[in-house]
Amino acid sequence: MVSNRRGRDFIARHGETVFNAGRRLQGDHPHTPLTRAGFAQADEMGRALRQLLGPRPALTLWSSSAGRALQTLAVIAEHLELDWHAARTDDRLVEIGMGAWGGRYYADVIGEVGPVITAEGLLRPAPDGEDYASIAARVGGWLADTDDDEGDRLVISHGISSRVLRGLMTGADVHPEFAAPFAPGLPQGSIVLVDGGRETVPHLGTGHAPA
Repeated sequence: MVSNRRGRDFIARHGETVFNAGRRLQGDHPHTPLTRAGFAQADEMGRALRQLLGPRPALTLWSSSAGRALQTLAVIAEHLELDWHAARTDDRLVEIGMGAWGGRYYADVIGEVGPVITAEGLLRPAPDGEDYASIAARVGGWLADTDDDEGDRLVISHGISSRVLRGLMTGADVHPEFAAPFAPGLPQGSIVLVDGGRETVPHLGTGHAPA
């Protein structure tokens, strides 16, 4: 369990996108726009955080550099009366790279190679895609670089990469097949609070896509 990190981390999963709604493998595509349901989920997260923290809370805003994460943050920041332009983006917070599977329909890939989602809701890495040890290394690097930052953080990330990030932060067991720690999966639009190496879920989203 990681307990030497300063401040608290509110880690949010972006809202539903057109790829999620169309059942396409999204991966590290740089911009797949939110659907109306995705914007509604961002609104729900914004309202939940405002109720919890009040207006203009002392939060450092962080986001994956993907457009869907930045769109989600824009809606949340409006609810919190915070400046979206002050957000810091980091490529290390992006989603798993899916290689040649990226952008394809789940059904087509499954038809060729069999199931691509495990019982734990994890995506199997594509043959030419990113493996989970690589994700752990990059999100772990972001953690190390921000451990000593003072104050609380709001981090907008993705389904798979946030599970690895939270797994590292909470000291979860390393998966025997994928060689990385994982926290439990949560629906799109969820917010997790990690404080002193322990996590709670102040807001459970209404999305359903596994990644």
